[in-house]
Amino acid sequence: MTTPPTGPEVDTTPRPLPARIPHRGTAVTLEPLAVRHADDLWQAAQADPAGHSWAYMGYGPFADAAAMRRHVAGFAAQHDPMAWAARPHRSGRVEGWLTLMEIQPANAAIEIGHIWFSPAMQRTRAATEAMFLLMRHAMDDLGYRRLVWKCNALNAPSRTAAARLGFVFEGVLRAHLVVKGRRRDTAFFSILDGEWPARRDAIAAWLDDANWDHRGAPRASLSAATAGLAAEPALAP
Repeated sequence: MTTPPTGPEVDTTPRPLPARIPHRGTAVTLEPLAVRHADDLWQAAQADPAGHSWAYMGYGPFADAAAMRRHVAGFAAQHDPMAWAARPHRSGRVEGWLTLMEIQPANAAIEIGHIWFSPAMQRTRAATEAMFLLMRHAMDDLGYRRLVWKCNALNAPSRTAAARLGFVFEGVLRAHLVVKGRRRDTAFFSILDGEWPARRDAIAAWLDDANWDHRGAPRASLSAATAGLAAEPALAP
């Protein structure tokens, strides 16, 4: 009788839960989300009067500062997702948030998600570094095996960001969720522990001061550096 394939053995040690601690980078500091951040976040949201930055989020836009404050208070009290406020050094104000979520210590799997950055922070060095700080924390500090990125399949900017960071596209779950009364097909991406070092080094090199000119523009493209990394995933033998 042929032995059925069962996949490779792995380290089954449960990974640690993330800690609610700050992470400081060159361009941004992540602070555990708290109610004290609500005023800055409300002001940051005013740069998007049409509310386009909330189109694919499960919440927002918020009607007023009090509504934002209530959301932040509830969000900050959760352990999964665990949220951080992003404070770019150039402004000194909180301009967004992001989380680690779907935390599965026994499976060594974790997701980076709930990413909301104000228009002023989007597509900046601080935005990339904010994501990188949590990615590095999950993979290097906590030792997770699988890092997940998922988004509405219609969210082209999020899909582009995932590829730019070196996430591998896994496929689309059709009619996966209902969000704000609409069907959501969900695109899934991942980085595995064996793939992480090449991604980490590419992003770290892009963020390094040597890659930035006197105008604050990058000399090299991160997308070009990670383009060859996000191939179709290989199945386990």
